[in-house]
Amino acid sequence: MPLSLGDLATRFGCELIGDPDVVIHDVAPLDAADEHSLTFLANSAFRPKLAKTKAAAVVLRADDAAECPAAALIAEDPYVCYARMAAVIRPAPRHEPGRDPTAVVAGDADVAASAYLAAHAVVGERSVVGEDVYVGPGCVVGPDCVLGRGTRLIAKVTLVRNVQIGERCTLHPGAVIGADGFGNAMTPEGWVKVPQLGGVRIGDDVEIGANSTVDCGTLDDTVIEDGVRIDNLCMIAHNVVIGAHTAMASMTGISGSTIIGKRCIFSGQSGTVGHITICDDVIVGAQGAVTKDVTEPGMYASVIPVEPAKIWSKRLARLRRLGNLHKRIARLEKGDD
Repeated sequence: MPLSLGDLATRFGCELIGDPDVVIHDVAPLDAADEHSLTFLANSAFRPKLAKTKAAAVVLRADDAAECPAAALIAEDPYVCYARMAAVIRPAPRHEPGRDPTAVVAGDADVAASAYLAAHAVVGERSVVGEDVYVGPGCVVGPDCVLGRGTRLIAKVTLVRNVQIGERCTLHPGAVIGADGFGNAMTPEGWVKVPQLGGVRIGDDVEIGANSTVDCGTLDDTVIEDGVRIDNLCMIAHNVVIGAHTAMASMTGISGSTIIGKRCIFSGQSGTVGHITICDDVIVGAQGAVTKDVTEPGMYASVIPVEPAKIWSKRLARLRRLGNLHKRIARLEKGDD
């Protein structure tokens, strides 16, 4: 939607340096924007591109305004401000209410008149599809599920059963919500499957990335609170609780019955063991493994950075000799040598 710089500045509380009548039609990166585009600078690593940008306007901090060759929209947090502007300039596509002829809906399901069911969508028994919900191509909404107002299942999303999703959520292609948790009991004769009888409860404004999974609970529900962001290829096990506004980057894995606080951040390939509790405002670094309760907010890390293979081989050889070295030191301390 085209908007003038004056309108953008007023709507989003920015200071404008430039012509308020210039009209913005699109958004683009610093080095690809043209005279009709809005862009932003939030990371100092991209500052060299600022001087060469051909954008109509740039959202940036006051400290960077002097170097900006275009109109400047001054914001305390340019990334957040740009995100809100971009959502207005390039809004998400709207769907018309209705139902593709190939969609299948159980007789006792309740589908709002303003919802849209795309090709080959399935809605199971006793499920409720709320107002303005979009159920994309090939999605399966199993029995006893609820989709809140404005939620979007993009394509080939599977809600297995007993999944409640709040308002304005987005689930990306391939997400599977409510599959059985990994519950097995060992006997002398082999494994016995533990029935997974709980469901999944997801709050409002949650986003779950492509091919991520959230298992149902064993007896109680798995819970994802409001505003959580889960990236692609993440795995959330049974009976996990994730606090509001927590974010998880790709390939994060959370083991069963872990309780995670609010506003936590899990970096790529990080994870937890099961049955632990993590307090609010914890950041876990890339590939970090959380193995016990975390009771103090802060950043935690446990990864070994990559280095040349020859150096790593030498370090590993020394590491393998640590056991013998420890024994020798113990003998020396006792005066045995």
